[in-house]
Amino acid sequence: MTSIASTTPIERIARVIAAEMLSPNAEGSGDLGRPVSEVVDTIWPRETERALAVLRTLREPTPTMIRAGEAAGTDPAHIWSAMVNAAIAERPATDG
Repeated sequence: MTSIASTTPIERIARVIAAEMLSPNAEGSGDLGRPVSEVVDTIWPRETERALAVLRTLREPTPTMIRAGEAAGTDPAHIWSAMVNAAIAERPATDG
């Protein structure tokens, strides 16, 4: 069964962006003097434009994402999850 989120994709993405900016491993308090999660609760709304940019980019699926969605059946939640997992698996080639 696919989990159904209780927060919007924009909020979830914005929180991840904020957390990554503060602490790449999202652990500890670093130089903030309080847990990163508390700071993220305060600053994630500032990252909503970046979150929207991410979602806008995903509007156009790759062929791999389409195949994964087609293979996932008819449940929209399963299709979405399969397509996003396919996108995650499509890592770009790097020169490094």
